[in-house]
Amino acid sequence: MPAPDTIRAADAISRRLYAAGCRHAFGMPGGEVLTIVDALEAAGITFILCRHENAAGFMAEAAWHQSGAPGILVATIGPGVLNGVNSIANAHQDRVPLIVLSGCVDAAEAETYTHQVLDHQAVLRPITKATFRLSAGAAHVIADKAVGIALEGRPGPVHIDVPISEADALVGATAPAVREKTASTALAGLDLERARRWLTEAHRPLIIAGVDAVNQNTGPTLTEFANRFGIPVITTYKAKGLLDETHPLSLGAAGLSPLADKHLLPFVQSADLILCVGYDPIEMRPGWRDVWDPRTTRVIDITAEPNHHYMHQAGLPVIADCGASLAAIGDGIEPSQTWPDADIEAVKGALAKAFPTDDDWGPAAVIDTCQRHLPIDTIATADSGAHRILLSQMWTCQTPRGLLQSSALCTMGCAVPLAMGTSFCAPERTVVSFSGDAGFLMVAGELSTAAELGITPIFVVFVDASLALIELKQRQRQLRNAAVDFGYHDFAAMGRALGGAGHTVTNRAELEAALQAAQSADTFSVIACTIERGAYDGRI
Repeated sequence: MPAPDTIRAADAISRRLYAAGCRHAFGMPGGEVLTIVDALEAAGITFILCRHENAAGFMAEAAWHQSGAPGILVATIGPGVLNGVNSIANAHQDRVPLIVLSGCVDAAEAETYTHQVLDHQAVLRPITKATFRLSAGAAHVIADKAVGIALEGRPGPVHIDVPISEADALVGATAPAVREKTASTALAGLDLERARRWLTEAHRPLIIAGVDAVNQNTGPTLTEFANRFGIPVITTYKAKGLLDETHPLSLGAAGLSPLADKHLLPFVQSADLILCVGYDPIEMRPGWRDVWDPRTTRVIDITAEPNHHYMHQAGLPVIADCGASLAAIGDGIEPSQTWPDADIEAVKGALAKAFPTDDDWGPAAVIDTCQRHLPIDTIATADSGAHRILLSQMWTCQTPRGLLQSSALCTMGCAVPLAMGTSFCAPERTVVSFSGDAGFLMVAGELSTAAELGITPIFVVFVDASLALIELKQRQRQLRNAAVDFGYHDFAAMGRALGGAGHTVTNRAELEAALQAAQSADTFSVIACTIERGAYDGRI
């Protein structure tokens, strides 16, 4: 047993994660991570056994969205780490602070032992903000570095590779002082004067807000700023709800829909001042590349990191806190004449017409029925595919993080574990997951985890036996039909077989009944919505 003034190096890491607010870790154990799992549990961090490390990574992401503390993914040597690569890459591109703890054999052992041994750091270095190999003597410092790097600036994943003997090695129980979080900065000096002058002179200002603003909790400041100056707001998909989407100034979200872009891009190009507030264009389709010319349109670009993407340029790029900078720009300025209400209403009307909600049946009817019959504060998750594009335009969010998705990496198989992690960490909320049938099949085994956790998310599956978005692109290019169609399966039966409820629906009335039953069920529910192939044609 460790002496009272010593702990294991794994305990040092775990205690720092607990101090950062972490209360759950997700993954699958192996012999190399047993000490890590034990240390997490001892620190008060519950380890959740998942069926696959990729799903575990997305469940960890959901924990971050609910708690504000970094998610924790635990993966054992070799195949465990590699199984988690997709969710780690997603955290990197979707700006999610994820602590990845992997087990590995000791360096001396690896010189003569090759079974499952590979260089985890080499694999993960391109898709993490930092990667460390634990040395027991530096355990406290490495843990503190991992938390700071994961959360500060633009959030992202940080990896710690933990050799077996280093995890068990004894270190001092008292950690050195943690490094305090860097203070937020705001636009200042001559640049602030120029931004304030531009705002004063603008008659058609526009805000485009993104994930940096969400991660910096900019919603209240942005809402006050938009209200005061009468500025319409477009968000990326990850920033949906930053301004309540029922607000008259909200133009909803953009990112992947050519149908929405048809109406939004001309509006953007008619603006005489564009304020990019935490706008990270990693979510956007190519149509959003160089939408404006910064030599003729005034653009203020407030971000967490410098512009290395070159998707757009700005006359006044700012690396600062979004909320503090908005407050500084607007301080003491009297609102001037801005957009005619008719211009804003025209765009909102065009978008409503482009995404109607009155279909008798089909994917839009499924989305509309769910929105109407689930509580207003429901948290939705979306998998990648045609349904996600439609859902991201139709689903109305009144607060940030009301719709969770992979909108930068755009990976399939994320909606189910995102919903599970959300339901587990916020059991008081109604949670609904939207998946295509192909994406759902990727992670169907994780339903057994949902049953064991006793959580009650609602899993809505769009069933058309096709990779609908890829099949649509295939037809648009006049290519032959190949590798996009597959068989119909009984998703409701899968739900029942793995410990939940299952429903198959073919119209609005059946879906309403299934949603009502799901909201009173004491287990998860799978609702399979059978739709026609080609149902997304002309809709996204």
